Amino acid sequence: MVAPTIQAVLAAAASFVVVNLILATILIICKGNSDRRRNNRSVSPSRAQNLENPKPENGISISESASFDPTLNRVSMQELVDVTRNFSPELIIGDGSFGLVYKARLYSGSVVALKKLSADAFQGLREFRAEMETLGKIRHPHIVRMLGYCATGSDRVLIYEFIEKGSLDQWLYDMSSEEDCSGGVELGLPISWNNRMKIIRGVANGLAYMHNLDTPIIHRDIKASNVLLDADFGAHIADFGLARRIEGSHTHVSTQVAGTMGYMPPEYIYGATMATVAGDVYSFGVLMLEIVVGRRPSFPFPGEDGKEVRLVEWINNMIEKNRYMEMVDASICKEELNESVVVEIFKFGTKCANENWKIRPTMREVIEELDKIII
Repeated sequence: MVAPTIQAVLAAAASFVVVNLILATILIICKGNSDRRRNNRSVSPSRAQNLENPKPENGISISESASFDPTLNRVSMQELVDVTRNFSPELIIGDGSFGLVYKARLYSGSVVALKKLSADAFQGLREFRAEMETLGKIRHPHIVRMLGYCATGSDRVLIYEFIEKGSLDQWLYDMSSEEDCSGGVELGLPISWNNRMKIIRGVANGLAYMHNLDTPIIHRDIKASNVLLDADFGAHIADFGLARRIEGSHTHVSTQVAGTMGYMPPEYIYGATMATVAGDVYSFGVLMLEIVVGRRPSFPFPGEDGKEVRLVEWINNMIEKNRYMEMVDASICKEELNESVVVEIFKFGTKCANENWKIRPTMREVIEELDKIII
């Protein structure tokens, strides 16, 4: 009788253990499901938000970018695909930094310029952020106006007002887009002296506005291809993909060297990592000289002893020899030229493009001086 009793006890014990294991397993499963439900309730909204508003480590979300200027319109990618015929190469009107520029007519009827940013996620998001933080916040007659944007998945498109005559670079070097001495638009003749002075003034006004904001903006890529011309040859500064804001009481922005060879100030080339308003002044000085000479600053010029030099050095050498009029674009109507004005323009242009940033004037001083020089 002892053996059956022991067997009964063991069987009961085994049953107890099995039942407890089953109950424990059920409890664990239930707890796991409960935790997952709680996590889903707390995490899902943010996940959904992240999907709608992807945000790079040092970037901005779509909803944040929209808050920069309440007048900016958010346009659907479907509309942009429709109005550009799926971004047809036939509608390309320019090549901005990190993206192609297209001309299109939106559903509203507005003719605009669309910049489709690089497919490279980092470059595209970085430019999107730069333009939204700068151009997306400002309005000025001599700065191209941002009208809206599109942000879908990894795609970023910026929408600007369409400026009729295209870039200054095209007008200086593309002989298919020019005007005659009487002011009419015709082929085969260069942009007039008076309009060149008007363009210089316009760029100066736009830069002075940017530099004197409560939170100044440094453009960092002033050049002929980033100046657009309207129907009256008014200048509009464009392409803020490299622009930076100077926050607080700082006088500079610590950043990587950026810009275009020929326009970059020497302090950037020699390793400076601080972008300042003086850098923009240098680039403006080079642009000012380029507009008068009609030759690209990145191209070599004949120097003394057969050595090749760049635009600013060549002009300084010519100034030393008092050869001002020889430097003026040969295709400009000579009847328009006032030699004393030409001399002062060259002298002041080289001051803006001085190698020593401390000697360069501020853009506000540039405007004051141009008002004295240009008749």
